[in-house]
Amino acid sequence: MTSISLADVTGLVLAGGRGSRMGGVDKGLQKFNGMPLAACAASRLAAQVGQVALNANRNIPVYEAFGWPVWPDRSSEHAGPLEGFLTGMAHCGTAYLLTVPCDTPLFPLDLARRLADAMSKTDADIAMASAADAAGATEGPLLLRPQPVFSLLRLKSRVDPHVDSGAAAHADLHASLQRFVQEGGRKVGAWTALHRTVRVPFDLRGDAPDAFLNANTLDELHALETR
Repeated sequence: MTSISLADVTGLVLAGGRGSRMGGVDKGLQKFNGMPLAACAASRLAAQVGQVALNANRNIPVYEAFGWPVWPDRSSEHAGPLEGFLTGMAHCGTAYLLTVPCDTPLFPLDLARRLADAMSKTDADIAMASAADAAGATEGPLLLRPQPVFSLLRLKSRVDPHVDSGAAAHADLHASLQRFVQEGGRKVGAWTALHRTVRVPFDLRGDAPDAFLNANTLDELHALETR
C-alpha cells in the first residue's frame, strides 16, 4: 500500500450552484460567523491539501479576492455538483481532486487524510465520506449516510502489474463523468456507484456529530451559527 501525499491533492470548494433554496442568492457569499461560506470552506481545506480552488459562476471578482483560483463552469448544462466535478477535473493539475460543498462550514479537519488513507488501503477510484444524520434521533444506533459531494477522486490512470500488460487499473473518471452528464445523469451517488468507491465513516470517538450539517436555507445557516 502506497500512501497518498496530500501535497498531490487539489481541494475544490463547490460554490457554483444557483442557490434556489436560499432565494437565488449566491450561497458561497453568505456569511457564517462573519466570513463568507466559500472562504470558510477554502480556509478549512487549505490546511489539509496541497492546493485549493473555488468553483463559482457569479460574482467572480469577489471570489477572486479571497486569494484562491476561481474556476467557473465550462458548460451551462445545469448538472448541479457534477458540473463542478467536471470543472475541477478539467483544471486540476494534481493526481487527486477533493470536492467539498461551500454550505458545510464545519467539515472535519482530517477529511483529506482519512479519505486518502482509505483510498490507498482499498485501491479505490473514489473515496466518499459517510456520516450520521446529526438532525436525526439521538437514541439507538446512528445510521451512516453517504456524503457524495465530499469525495476524493483519483484522476491519473496507472497500470496495475497484476493485470494484463497495458490494461488500465483505474477508470478515467473525467471521461466517465462527461458521458454520464451528457446522457442526462445528475446524481453524484449514481455516478460514483459506477466505479470502485470506498465509503469512509466519520463516526469515531471525537468526531463532531454536526460536522457534515449543511445550510440549504438562510434560516438553516443562522441555526448552524448558533449550534
